[in-house]
Amino acid sequence: MKFGIVFANTGPCNDPVLAAEFARAAEAAGFESLWTVEHVVVPAGYQSSYPYDPSGRMPGKDDSPVPDPLVWLAYVAAATSTIKLGTGVLILPQRNPVVLAKELATLDVLSAGRALLGIGVGWLEEEFEAVGVPFAERAARTDEAVEALRVLWSEERATFAGRFSNFRDCIVRPQPVGGTIPVHVGGHSEAAARRAGQLGDGFFPAIGDHDRLRHLFDVVRRTAEEAGRDPSAIELTTGGKGAIGPGALDEVAALAAMGVERVVLPGFLFWKEPAEAFARYGEEVIAKAP
Repeated sequence: MKFGIVFANTGPCNDPVLAAEFARAAEAAGFESLWTVEHVVVPAGYQSSYPYDPSGRMPGKDDSPVPDPLVWLAYVAAATSTIKLGTGVLILPQRNPVVLAKELATLDVLSAGRALLGIGVGWLEEEFEAVGVPFAERAARTDEAVEALRVLWSEERATFAGRFSNFRDCIVRPQPVGGTIPVHVGGHSEAAARRAGQLGDGFFPAIGDHDRLRHLFDVVRRTAEEAGRDPSAIELTTGGKGAIGPGALDEVAALAAMGVERVVLPGFLFWKEPAEAFARYGEEVIAKAP
């Protein structure tokens, strides 16, 4: 089992010194990856419903700093050496895939192949309005952008003709160390599960209900088979709120039995004395996990 930290670029990790210390402490304790969240802007008084909390509101204050995920990851890449650097998630339909391909490939090369791309379609309609992207098109833009990114990363002279992106004979350098960057589809809906089965390298539902997870994983596998893909090649990641405390190893074992390969924990659990908190978790859980 691999372990990661999500919401890595929030809270005290907005501070450059603390961000570097936090990342190094997680790496030293055996954590495999860091995952950042993203909002370009949070429109004051937004009416859209946040899908991960019954209140419909994001945790924290609307004016809490959320550094750009790719810039933050590039910064901590220089402070670390082995921990993988993921977006969990980057709101893909708000991004120009040609520009994003360059940014991600640069991050991957400078970090010696440690980049992971976690994507989401987004939920905050007012933010889409602010950046000038039609909210109703976000799913279609997401699917097309994944295809365009892979073309840009893999072809010597990239050519693509789509509804939202068109380019011909484009030379993009650098290219990712391994020829591509793994794409992990975030979300807890059946649509997200189907998207992961159709085009993802991984699926990343940030929920803890085991029955719901089993159902979503079945959707991923069934969709992959229908698309002629190998379901076992799609890496499963999920939130691990239950993987803290006395029952942590039991929770990790239960998730592993479902096929989960990575458990991610919220960074705020380790904000207080991170070096000690990470080291303790590494000794008590990571070292003993299946």
